[in-house]
Amino acid sequence: MAKSWATPGVDLHLEPTGPRVRRGLTDALREAVRTGRLSPGTRLPSSRALAADLGIARNTVADAYADLVAEGWLTARQGSGTRVAARVPTPSAQWGSTAVPPTGIAPHPRPRSRPAYDLLPGVPDLSSFPRAEWLKAARRALAAAPNEAFDYGDPRGRVELRSALAGYLARARGVRADPGRILVCAGISHGLQILGAMLRARGASTVAVESYGLDVHWRLLAGTGLRTVPLPFDERGTDPGQLTDQGAVLLTPAHQFPMGGTLHRDRRAAVVDWARRTGGLVVEDDYDGEFRYDRQPVGALQGLDPDHVVYAGTASKSLAPGLRLAWLVLPPGLVEEAARAKGGKDMCGALDQLTLAEFLNSGAYDRHVRAARLRYRRRRDALVAELARRAPQVHATGIAAGLHVVLRLPPGTEQATLRAASWQDLAVHGLHRYRHPDAPADPLDALVVGYGTPPDHAWSGALEALCAALPEADGEGSTGSPSPGP
Repeated sequence: MAKSWATPGVDLHLEPTGPRVRRGLTDALREAVRTGRLSPGTRLPSSRALAADLGIARNTVADAYADLVAEGWLTARQGSGTRVAARVPTPSAQWGSTAVPPTGIAPHPRPRSRPAYDLLPGVPDLSSFPRAEWLKAARRALAAAPNEAFDYGDPRGRVELRSALAGYLARARGVRADPGRILVCAGISHGLQILGAMLRARGASTVAVESYGLDVHWRLLAGTGLRTVPLPFDERGTDPGQLTDQGAVLLTPAHQFPMGGTLHRDRRAAVVDWARRTGGLVVEDDYDGEFRYDRQPVGALQGLDPDHVVYAGTASKSLAPGLRLAWLVLPPGLVEEAARAKGGKDMCGALDQLTLAEFLNSGAYDRHVRAARLRYRRRRDALVAELARRAPQVHATGIAAGLHVVLRLPPGTEQATLRAASWQDLAVHGLHRYRHPDAPADPLDALVVGYGTPPDHAWSGALEALCAALPEADGEGSTGSPSPGP
């Protein structure tokens, strides 16, 4: 008769079968791991504790553990006990009900649920989040928080954070604002939803966007009922010459995403002139303005005309996207409209807002940004140097700022390079992903490589995988896969 076993602190619910206790325990543990009931990283009871609970010899449990360690189901390290090992998904999980890969798919390398190396743009090194300093700021903020901070708040956000942001943005980005004109939102995407609802309420039907940008932003605007119209793009950045009666234009002027350039000063002036002349709105997405490497920071476009430019900033690149904290600096006449469009209440956690305010006011934010800027610059330098050594035919652009570069590829090689990257177990995006479907310019072949995501210990491996995936100098796409047999 099967017996259900449980241990103090960890319920295993094992059902061993067969006459031999050791074999039954080994089989039951293996099945629990294989089916996912014991997830990777789960710490198992000590052999002494499990033996006492089951009423069997300790050596029996120790031998069962040793068998499963040898098979790779468990890991055992001095000081950390016995744990369920991390593992590649089983063939049935990878390919469906069959244990054999579909015809035509090579069994090597084995697919993973997540790639070994991640060079996708848009995310910083999450392992470098300043946990200790953030915790100190959170404790100070919580101790000083007024009782009303725990009530439904001002839809613009906590005044402490808006005041801290007004000072920081003026000092670091040249933004002209006061706390009353700042609206805290749950990320840039939330901010665009708010702005889209405002524009529709004012009767707008179209928004001009850049030929290259984030498709998620275009979809968000479309979700509010607005049609996005791409503007021409050249070596001086987005050309505002075709702006007419659009309700707004969305730009990344300090560091164009993803191409990486800075909007030319003549075009900065031209887009502001358009807004003044037509009453249109300029939305400035300053997504990574803190990270400049080879020149002084480019001041915010908003400083040219705070009455016609909405400045959108975020903590997603400088700290972490999981905080879900961003801000809009609005023209005076739009503050009440934006608050109504947000829903008339604060939708961002008050404690995180208070913590960020303390983080800014204490100088911890500046220290963190300086350290991050140095770390990312070193990665950028290593990437550029390795490309010059191993792939001189690939030209890197947009390297003066931000957390990504664009690698221009020989014509016709983008898709082959993406396939080669997949063989290297490398996640990376092609430039085509960021091209607006109605963009007037011919498509370019390139990779958009984010060098912020990998933790320090994985950076060299990611760089090696990238170089191995790049096309050869003769323009032929590297397969990155094992050579075919005779």
